Amino acid sequence: MGKKQNYTVPIIVMILLFGMISFVTNLASPMGDILKNQFTIPNWQGALGVFANFIAYALMGVPSGNLLQKRGYKTTALIAVSVGFVGVGIQLCSGLVGSFAIYLAGALVAGFSMCLLNTVVNPMLNRLGGGGNKGNQLIQFGGTFNSLCGTAVIVITGLLIPSIVDAKISDTFPLMYTALAIFALAFVVILLTKIPENEESRQSAPGQLPFKGLFKFRHFVLGALAIFVYVGVEVGTPVVMQKWMQNKEVNLLYYATYETDKNVPVAELSAANETVSPEADMPKAGAIAGSVAAFYWLLMLVGRLVGGLVGSKVSARKMLTVVASLAIVLVLAAIFIPVKSCYVLFPGFGGAQGFGLHLIPLPAVLLVCVGLCTSVMWGGIFNLAVEGLGAYTERASGLFMALVCGGGVIQLLMMEVVDLFGNGAYQASYWFVAVGFAYILFYAIAGSRQRTPEGSNGEN
Repeated sequence: MGKKQNYTVPIIVMILLFGMISFVTNLASPMGDILKNQFTIPNWQGALGVFANFIAYALMGVPSGNLLQKRGYKTTALIAVSVGFVGVGIQLCSGLVGSFAIYLAGALVAGFSMCLLNTVVNPMLNRLGGGGNKGNQLIQFGGTFNSLCGTAVIVITGLLIPSIVDAKISDTFPLMYTALAIFALAFVVILLTKIPENEESRQSAPGQLPFKGLFKFRHFVLGALAIFVYVGVEVGTPVVMQKWMQNKEVNLLYYATYETDKNVPVAELSAANETVSPEADMPKAGAIAGSVAAFYWLLMLVGRLVGGLVGSKVSARKMLTVVASLAIVLVLAAIFIPVKSCYVLFPGFGGAQGFGLHLIPLPAVLLVCVGLCTSVMWGGIFNLAVEGLGAYTERASGLFMALVCGGGVIQLLMMEVVDLFGNGAYQASYWFVAVGFAYILFYAIAGSRQRTPEGSNGEN
């Protein structure tokens, strides 16, 4: 009776599910470029796949929290992977018939699955770690695997589709088959795994825990808004950057390959980049842009791994304060540094030329570095916002998931700015990101301070 229960297996399962969330979600970004070229649509319509994936959170977030409270972690996880299998299957069918509308429907259904999985994974890992620094540490380790899968799907897409201009939905079938297999395997593993439930929450009927009770917790309300903002800037930063770099009118990457055998000075290559027609090198530019964007997710992996290693010693508040401050500096520098004033050598895939060094505008490289900052923000915000909620935790997780829709809203607004004001507005669109990081910094310093409502069952 006194023997401490070993939660190694459920922890591993939750971390694997963390990876599935990123694998399916990040596939929507390169799919946006494919949709734009295959169906000849403007930027904002190409971003609708990402938008549909994230707006599903707004529709499913609160119901998913209720489902988790009523049915528990295991049943909710099984439902989530089943819905994910259906969603990816619909997207696969869209490639067979060449339908933009069917793809968007599949992206929406897949988004429902991602919402359900997120609702289960985050509070479960936090609980298995006992909350506090240890809970934050487990979420950071889960985020590390999440970033690994997110990086992999971007890199693999670039290898499968070296020329984004001529790509079609059907070209991504290998990735979709992989996702279907992962969902099927996850269903079997979860079915056979014993996952501990939060009996305190399951024994509390929704009538005993009114949803409006959550809004008595100031630190939670501000944290929920921080989640909306965070997912928006996390997704918007690399998605818009990738589209910006491969845009033919901007003329950033074309013929900017570093030729080591010719010993061409960087300054001369930069000058040549001004005069060569961009049209001839669109495939290479698309491949380079995709691989550079993948480095953003790779840096998120590194940051989450480091965050996981130090998470038991450094508080979520301190961690969030440091990374939010650094992110503001990086984004403001990327906004104000003239695009063609400075190029730096950066590794990436150049289509048929394979892996090598390429000249990348400094503002784009600074935005890649933002990935180190966003890496630990989710875990930090979630950890701070749910502290002291007690039996409200599962319902809070559901509302969190509803506000993940910020990942679709903010990047769509950024692309709409570009469509309205032209390609020169790419840098200006990052003011959305700068303001978002400023709010996250406010939350870390002041907004996350607990003011537990009198008479609630929360804890200080």
